[in-house]
Amino acid sequence: MTPLRDHGGGIDAAIAQFGGTRDEWLDLSTGINPMPYTLPTFSQMDWATLPDKEQFKRLEHAARAFWNIPPEAAVLAGPGASAFIARIPHLSVTRGAVHIIDETYNEHAAAFRAAGWCVELGGKNASVTVHPNNPTASFVTESDIPQTPLTIIDESFCDIAPDQSHIAKAAEAGTIILKSFGKFWGLAGLRLGFAIGDPALIAELRETLGPWQVSGPALATGIAALSDHNWAQETRARLRLDAQRMDDLMAAAGAKPKAGTTLFQIYEVDNAQQWQERFASHKILTRIFPYSDKWLRLGLPASDRWPQLEAAL
Repeated sequence: MTPLRDHGGGIDAAIAQFGGTRDEWLDLSTGINPMPYTLPTFSQMDWATLPDKEQFKRLEHAARAFWNIPPEAAVLAGPGASAFIARIPHLSVTRGAVHIIDETYNEHAAAFRAAGWCVELGGKNASVTVHPNNPTASFVTESDIPQTPLTIIDESFCDIAPDQSHIAKAAEAGTIILKSFGKFWGLAGLRLGFAIGDPALIAELRETLGPWQVSGPALATGIAALSDHNWAQETRARLRLDAQRMDDLMAAAGAKPKAGTTLFQIYEVDNAQQWQERFASHKILTRIFPYSDKWLRLGLPASDRWPQLEAAL
């Protein structure tokens, strides 16, 4: 039986099986930017006081400018996109069948099932589109997005290609677009994400989170990062170069590039399990999938960790 939840990460389990220390391991099993945004200097107030409304307004203003959010759409910051994924199926909409493809981020299906929904291709009551898809990296056109009463578009990885965002659809009734702060900015531990869309649905989500749903340091970091457009442009350029370097290395080792974004690449290999174990023997964690024995996915290493990958190959 295919597990409902399957993720990258899990260095502790890899250490238990293959040995080594956390510092020795190179985690390429996720699509997190390995060279994250530099944290701002926090004030004592960021840590010691409850966040106030003005801080949330500043974060929303920065988000609207960075993502070009339609004025008709509402914006809600929360403790990571996963917090919204878990709550969305419990919104006061007519429950029934939700359309979610098999080869996609499996937290969506798990959350809908837990809330009593039926998950099936062609579901008419709701739909989830991950754009670009994780793990297949495919982008979709607007016409490919199912038009359902509840339409979720997960753009957690879309900041690598902002020109392909469907953020304009956030102005449409029944639509929620999710943004993650952990992928492109490389700050997964910050736990910051956004739900953007139908004001009525966003208001419901806001009630489920309660006050002060984002910490003071996360607010300060989000404001700084979303205002730093130069960093975003330079990072996209670096990621493109690093993704090509990864493709060249893997192709030379006999792996066939299949699909990818500039944050993660999928390769077709003869035996994904054997490839994963080979990398693990060099203290490198990669990702394989329950629905393919030939797919191997790798994220990117930080600039000082490329020699470890090259040695393993």
